[in-house]
Amino acid sequence: MKRVLSIITFILVWQMVTFAQPSIKIQVDELLKDSLLKTSEVGISVYDLTENRYLYRNQSKKLFRPASIQKLVTAITGLSVLGEQHRLSTNIYRSGTLKNGILEGNLYVVGGFDSEFIYSSMEGMAQMLYQSGIREVKGKLIADVSMMDSLYWGAGWSWDDAPYSFQPMISPLMVQKGTVEITAQPTNIGEPAQLICTPSSSYYTIVNQTKSVSSGETKLTLSRDWMNNDNKIIVTGNISTLQRAKITISHSSDYFMHTFIQRAADRGITLPNYTYGELPTDSSQVQFVGRLSHPLRLVLQRAMKNSDNLSAEAILYQTAQKELAKKHLSREDGVKVIKRVITELGLDPEKYNLVDGCGVSLYNYLSPELLLTYLKYAYSQKSIFDELYPALPISGVDGTLSGRMKEGKAYKKIHAKTGSVTGVSSLAGYATAANGHLLAFVIINQNVLQSSKARAWQDKFCEVLCGYGEENTNQSITSH
Repeated sequence: MKRVLSIITFILVWQMVTFAQPSIKIQVDELLKDSLLKTSEVGISVYDLTENRYLYRNQSKKLFRPASIQKLVTAITGLSVLGEQHRLSTNIYRSGTLKNGILEGNLYVVGGFDSEFIYSSMEGMAQMLYQSGIREVKGKLIADVSMMDSLYWGAGWSWDDAPYSFQPMISPLMVQKGTVEITAQPTNIGEPAQLICTPSSSYYTIVNQTKSVSSGETKLTLSRDWMNNDNKIIVTGNISTLQRAKITISHSSDYFMHTFIQRAADRGITLPNYTYGELPTDSSQVQFVGRLSHPLRLVLQRAMKNSDNLSAEAILYQTAQKELAKKHLSREDGVKVIKRVITELGLDPEKYNLVDGCGVSLYNYLSPELLLTYLKYAYSQKSIFDELYPALPISGVDGTLSGRMKEGKAYKKIHAKTGSVTGVSSLAGYATAANGHLLAFVIINQNVLQSSKARAWQDKFCEVLCGYGEENTNQSITSH
């Protein structure tokens, strides 16, 4: 009798699982039949972290351009090397003697690639210099940008994106992410709008060609002759309401030092014109003056929530500096650390092409399998996961997912990094399923010219993930 009951129970359970599986499989199969995939392709990998098993894989080993989900690789590598308490710093040192406010020696400003150094930070650094007692520097003002081997854009970045705020010239010394934000406020009809520039600096000039209007279509437009590194900003547009726009400034370190001299002058501190050099390696030759720093947590949030490219590059260089303990770092040094982590995760780093930290480069090629391996690793390390998970955009709530999945099963259940460059739309992170399981997933849509269609497809897939286990906790997604 017991044997008969066991057989009946087995048959009933088998029927329940068999009945439950098609409801998920049908949804996935239908998504893969979407017209979007007739002219494009998609790589997918889904893993149930709660049950420790793969749920779905489609072209998971194939190489794709990742776009900004590359930042997950950079961030997780960075957290593993730097630790959650790490800070990014800009330091000031001096040499010589200080008497009656006169420094008979040199002043060194040492860049640490702090991507969160903004206009208020510059004000704080000038105030810190004032509080140190320095009123005039008789020696040299030296800008130390030796943390990097060059001061330019990342490898494989598109040259014609130079004026856009998402692609500044990277440098260890950078204020306001190497950009200027211009706010336009209408005045009297027919007259130029009032412009407010942040940060204010004589390093750039403004040509105000705006016009205040009462209504109608308005747009604030900023331009400059960026191919010739000209920092004369032409501001145009009909302005009927308050508007803001950003544009990059050429030569970020010069922009930083020029603005620093001006802010110091505002406090009655006379500084000479700057030159470039390095802080002496002999600590007995210099004295520490002060430091401006920001926590890695803030940089991580900016890189994830807002998909800030400079923040990701800052993490890459900080990671290289911490592990390799040297100056004149290159992007290859950062990649070297990432490759070391990939090897430790059991994959072959030579099977991928890793170029930058943010995913802007056209040369990056990764697989969904690699990205999922990183997500699994982050989940297994509490100190990493506790920092990464809350930093990710939340569906329908904030960051780059604030306008997506605002209703339905996926609302608030997706914590994931978005990615988008021409031809690529990607999404990778974590999903909370209906049965309470936490899933790690990667979706990379390739060869799509309309990103909106790819995003809509991804949102539908997330609905499937978040509905997982709704009917039966034993249901699973069939692998293709």
